[in-house]
Amino acid sequence: MLRSISATSTDAMSSSDNKPERTLADLGVTQPDQVLSLFAEVRARFDGQVSRPLDHPGWEILRQSWLGRKSGVLMLIAEHWLKPAAPDLKRSVGQELNKLKAHLETTLEERRLDVESLADHAASIRDRVDLSLPGVTRRSGSHHLIRRVFQEIEDIFFSIGFSVVEGPEIETPYYNFEALNIPEFHPVRDDMDTFYLELPPSPDKKTAPTPLLLRTHTSPMQIRTMEKQKPPVRVIVPGKVYRRDNPDATHSFAFHQIEGLAVDTDITFCDFTGTIEYFVQQFFGPSVKTRFRPSYFPFTEPSVEFDVSCPFCGGTGASNGNTCSKCKGAAWIELFGAGMVDPAVYGFVNYDAKKVSGFAFGIGIDRLAMLKYGIDDIQIFFQNDVRFLRQFP
Repeated sequence: MLRSISATSTDAMSSSDNKPERTLADLGVTQPDQVLSLFAEVRARFDGQVSRPLDHPGWEILRQSWLGRKSGVLMLIAEHWLKPAAPDLKRSVGQELNKLKAHLETTLEERRLDVESLADHAASIRDRVDLSLPGVTRRSGSHHLIRRVFQEIEDIFFSIGFSVVEGPEIETPYYNFEALNIPEFHPVRDDMDTFYLELPPSPDKKTAPTPLLLRTHTSPMQIRTMEKQKPPVRVIVPGKVYRRDNPDATHSFAFHQIEGLAVDTDITFCDFTGTIEYFVQQFFGPSVKTRFRPSYFPFTEPSVEFDVSCPFCGGTGASNGNTCSKCKGAAWIELFGAGMVDPAVYGFVNYDAKKVSGFAFGIGIDRLAMLKYGIDDIQIFFQNDVRFLRQFP
């Protein structure tokens, strides 16, 4: 491009004898017909240059070389041919100069439109969207593994008549402890130490504000539900809970639970065991075995720990000839705690403990997810590592 522009500029500003820079007398022009021939030669030279391939910078150089006010060919002709011309030639020179000017302006404008049209066409080809090409595939989002396990458990219990209720993560000590048969100085509170909110003083500055804390389990919603609803009650309560645990591979200060409650007349321990066994076999598969061990919880009596046969070694305690790393050779894995609702709890919700009975259980969602999907560190659930999340599309 630089070569063609330079040639255009040189051809416009000079010829073999630089005729526009010399007077008519120097050129030996004394007759009108000689003036016509001279302008025809200049016009032919312009037509040859303007017919060459041009881009916009080349067109601009060509325009300046012919129409420029300081050194353009038309300016040189006016200075060297028209002004010093003899009176009998001045008319012919003036007429031919006007014709040449009109021809230059018209032709240059036409070429400008052609250059712009070609540039627009080239740009359209360059920027054209090929609709036959495959589109940009954007990875669709998916549920977090914890949310997926929540949904799976909710579907299982929903299929046997339970409903889902949710409640606040900020609770009062009454609903989180006292109404669940855990008085203020009960030793079990040491295992449920939580985070308390620092509250502003009351408006009258005479009474202390009601203490608030981050709930240690979702059981407070069981109390709230029984306060509003008479038996029968069958609910599960999913949500996030908090405890002052030091983070490690199996502990976190924030984790997830589903608490369950069923209260009605004549609910027995057999109803409880049947419900739990149905859930476990739906969640882990029909080959899993279950067992109960006696335990203690302030809000259930009797209380049990619920175990399942290790789904990784098939309940044998060994895997590939070695001790199973998941159950440590015990062949059983502790799953969650449960039991029959302590009659003392019914007193907080105005239920008649002589007429109703029920069972309650608390399931750690993070633990179930770790067992089912072979995850060995609870902290990874909260790290938002895309490499981990994409394993569960």
